[in-house]
Amino acid sequence: MSPRRSYDQYCSAARALDLVGDRWTLLIVRELLAGARRYTDLHADLPGVSTDVLASRLKDMEREGISTRRRLPPPGAAYVYELTPRGRELLPVLQALGEWGQAELGERRPTDAVRAHWFALPLLRALEGEGLVEVRLEEGDFHLYVGAEDGPVYGDGPASGEPDARLVLDSGTCEAVARGELSVTDAVRGGRIEVTGEGTLAKALREG
Repeated sequence: MSPRRSYDQYCSAARALDLVGDRWTLLIVRELLAGARRYTDLHADLPGVSTDVLASRLKDMEREGISTRRRLPPPGAAYVYELTPRGRELLPVLQALGEWGQAELGERRPTDAVRAHWFALPLLRALEGEGLVEVRLEEGDFHLYVGAEDGPVYGDGPASGEPDARLVLDSGTCEAVARGELSVTDAVRGGRIEVTGEGTLAKALREG
């Protein structure tokens, strides 16, 4: 395998971009923050990426110690990709990048793809505390591990157990939160987010 191109600059930002600056790499990291994912799942949730590019990026990430590949035991018997501890350290990088990019979102364009779990990172930025939060949108359900220091940051579908808080909101409200135009607290106060649950997070959101 030929070596990756480098900026050849003695600068930590340049060194970081040597590893994760290629197109699609950070979006693959975003998907793997949900935990182990199969290649087909990654391809489905990265609309626009070619199979060749996705395979190449995954090989590069494995070589650089950002992700690993392992085979599931039977009856699954499929290969899955997941982040290494080094790869999970990119969460605050993605969060900072997402916060910086809020102003670029604007209104959703007709050509824009969307997945429910893409709202996980902006909601994580907006929530404080620790606990499991289930989010219900028209596009689908997902859950967040607020304050988690290790393991998955979010997951598709409802929470496997009873969440500390359950949030029900429409896409317009979620998009406004993602753009930084509306805080979760104000949305709860204004009746735009319904909060249920008896956990500390739910009570804190209701009390505002």
